[in-house]
Amino acid sequence: MPRELIACPVQDLSSFAKSLRKQLAELAPAEMPSHLSLMNMLARAAGHRNLQALKALAATGSPGQRYIPERQRAAPLRGPRDPGLSETADRALRQFDERGRLARWPTKYSVQRQALWALWMAFDAKRPYTEREVNEILNSRHNFGDHCTLRRELVNMKLLERTPDGACYRKLPARPDAEVAALLRALRSRAA
Repeated sequence: MPRELIACPVQDLSSFAKSLRKQLAELAPAEMPSHLSLMNMLARAAGHRNLQALKALAATGSPGQRYIPERQRAAPLRGPRDPGLSETADRALRQFDERGRLARWPTKYSVQRQALWALWMAFDAKRPYTEREVNEILNSRHNFGDHCTLRRELVNMKLLERTPDGACYRKLPARPDAEVAALLRALRSRAA
């Protein structure tokens, strides 16, 4: 006889675990699992690694999907996928999502440098920016929540300059090399 899958949405996992623990205690009071242990067991029974993984999935708003840690989801494949790009540019391209937002900060320095060029494109060379405006632009162009690192690295790479008091930022004129130019073309075509 095939197993019938029956959905059982639970509004509050904590209350559910407490109620289940109380019922189990009435049956077998010896060596009852704690409330947290029971919640972890329920999360594992639902196919998650633990309660924290279930909470992370709930925070992403993707019900019905198995939780996969960020480091596993974000791991780039080996070798270039785009034959028109160098290996480094291809790795940099894979750091961006389908909307052209930087999904994660690359670990390799050369890939970081190329990814910063894509952020540099978002600035207008004809106007000054306040720090708040720079932060807003960077936050709209990445997903990992560290605009400070991005802002600092853009200044360190001399793609942006700032006044000594940090009140005013300007886009500096720069010319990307052929490798970076190919990456920027690929990002533009992806966004279009």
